[in-house]
Amino acid sequence: MLFNSLAFAIFLPIVFFLFWLVPQKYRWIVLLISSYYFYMSWNVKYVVLILFTTFVSYCSALLIPRYEKKSSKLTIMWLAVGASLFVLFFFKYLDFAQNTLIRVLNSFAIQLHPLTLKIMLPVGISFYTFQTLSYVIDVYKGEVEPERNFFKYATFVSFFPQLVAGPIERTKNLLPQIDCEHTFTYEKASYGIKLMAWGFFKKIVIADNLGSMVDSVFNHPDEYQGFSFVLAVLFFTVQIYCDFSGYSDIAIGTAKLFDIDLMTNFKSPYFSASIQEFWRRWHISLSGWFRDYVYIPLGGSRVSKIRHYINLCVTFLLSGLWHGAAFTYIVWGGLHGLMQCVESFFFGKKLRSEHKEGGAKKGTLVWWIRVVVVFILVAGAWCFFRAGSLSQAVYVLGHSVQGMGHPLAYIKNGFAAFDKGALLWLVFPLILLGIYDYTALTKDPLMEISGLRKPIRYTIYYAFIFITLLLASFNSQEFVYFQF
Repeated sequence: MLFNSLAFAIFLPIVFFLFWLVPQKYRWIVLLISSYYFYMSWNVKYVVLILFTTFVSYCSALLIPRYEKKSSKLTIMWLAVGASLFVLFFFKYLDFAQNTLIRVLNSFAIQLHPLTLKIMLPVGISFYTFQTLSYVIDVYKGEVEPERNFFKYATFVSFFPQLVAGPIERTKNLLPQIDCEHTFTYEKASYGIKLMAWGFFKKIVIADNLGSMVDSVFNHPDEYQGFSFVLAVLFFTVQIYCDFSGYSDIAIGTAKLFDIDLMTNFKSPYFSASIQEFWRRWHISLSGWFRDYVYIPLGGSRVSKIRHYINLCVTFLLSGLWHGAAFTYIVWGGLHGLMQCVESFFFGKKLRSEHKEGGAKKGTLVWWIRVVVVFILVAGAWCFFRAGSLSQAVYVLGHSVQGMGHPLAYIKNGFAAFDKGALLWLVFPLILLGIYDYTALTKDPLMEISGLRKPIRYTIYYAFIFITLLLASFNSQEFVYFQF
């Protein structure tokens, strides 16, 4: 069930009214049933997987405190982690692993026939697996108490707004909210609807319209050249941000309708003045997960410089692999790890100082130059993320400079490859996105609008609805991160 579908438009109001109509003590049951219905709408068979992962992590968390020896606790924790990761590996990485092994063996003239398995990737498996892993690890570390009620824990794992593509919630934040006393407030529900509207705007107006242009280039790269590749990469850079942050906005806004607060997942990432800052602003729940459960256990920055750089690279290579079973994702992650190492080597002290002071001084010429440089570096790496293969990524980047000797013709021919009307229609939404995100660096744009006088406020609301309906792409597309 897509957020941007008629089915969800019917589903959400029904769940909303049921939730607030039933007595307080039964509301979590409404969330549990609706969440499993939401998940089973994709594929009924795969509900077994989320139930298995939920059951294993639930039982393991209950067993851990019963043992006094740390070695016993550690064994149970690793058994739970191993079981969940095995399921993830089987459904997401088995084909990639065996195909890679076959290519390696073939290079040594060793023939090996692949297993033919028709495995469809269960939607959301990477997200709910990491959520359950963090739960078991936190119980092992003594940071949270295990949940005794299996069904309440199952609600935490399957909570439908964030089930499919995050945010990857932490136990301390979401689990206590499942069965706490909920109070409906107009202000919170109103803010949730506004945030959802902004998320839908980013998805169906910007991401989906840009996505069709990006697909036309990456699906047939031999038909394009020069600046058209540059534009396609830039379009994808904006598309994936609007697509993924749009999902997060809708998820967070939907949760607020039930008086539940999910963590912020994006904070204007394309206004980052360093790669390190970008990862403090992009997919915050995932970057925080890898920081706490991979980077810091490896030693973080509290080791020698060489070891620190290795820790960075390992963390980002794993992050790339988490996104998908392909070398393109691994290279994408490796590039970000490498950029972090270079940045840390040359500007480590300066960046640490800026971080303590809340970031680089915004709005200055130097800050803008740094933001542009970081954006270009991030966009270049996104090419590997979007490309169907490493060779295609290299082809796109290599041919993007073709014709640069004649700048005017280079730019003109690049724009000529796309529908001018479609590009013009996107100018205003992109400007609006830039204004919103820049404002969000220091304040909440939605709260600012809510504080305006009523005539001005409602003029903005109606104008926004009109623009959304006018420019929306109603060719419903899946969110990009559903494949992860």
